[in-house]
Amino acid sequence: MDDAEKDPQAPVIAPLELSDAPELLDYIMRNRLFLQGLEPLRPDEYFTLEGQVEDIRRVQSRSRDGDGFAFGLFSNGALVGRVALSNVVRGAGQYATIGYSVDQRHNGKGHATEAVRLAVAFAFRDAGLHRVQGAVMPGNLASARVLAKAGFRSEGHFLRYLRIAGCWADHDIYAITEEDWTAGGTPRGAGEHP
Repeated sequence: MDDAEKDPQAPVIAPLELSDAPELLDYIMRNRLFLQGLEPLRPDEYFTLEGQVEDIRRVQSRSRDGDGFAFGLFSNGALVGRVALSNVVRGAGQYATIGYSVDQRHNGKGHATEAVRLAVAFAFRDAGLHRVQGAVMPGNLASARVLAKAGFRSEGHFLRYLRIAGCWADHDIYAITEEDWTAGGTPRGAGEHP
């Protein structure tokens, strides 16, 4: 798609930079209660500017090594969410786990689905992966819809799969392969920076 066809308000993903740390901290603090039942427990230092700078440095290092990729989700130049490809397995597997969150104020606007689509495009086009999988707690119907709309298929139910909010939680597993994605077309906006 050329520049004239792009929707300037469409969300884009971009690697997080150190300069994003203050806005990322604001996002995290604003959504802390909203997301606390859906994420792992975090140490207190995570909720500081220094903690976010360190986290960005860590994900930048993983990105350079090709074993993890984290992006900010930007809409109209503002950070409205995050999406990451983590637990990257190379060799015969070539897969990663996707995780995402969207600012509570922007829920229900399709931003999470677009973030997932863009991250999947990056995974297959740029990171050389063959499969992306996501794990959703059974009661999180909105997140299951996000993955379904992004072309993921349900593959099963894992007992006590991830430690969320301090407790081992069951998760439903969804996945998409490069072949699935290629058959579905290329999402717009992949790899662009706001």
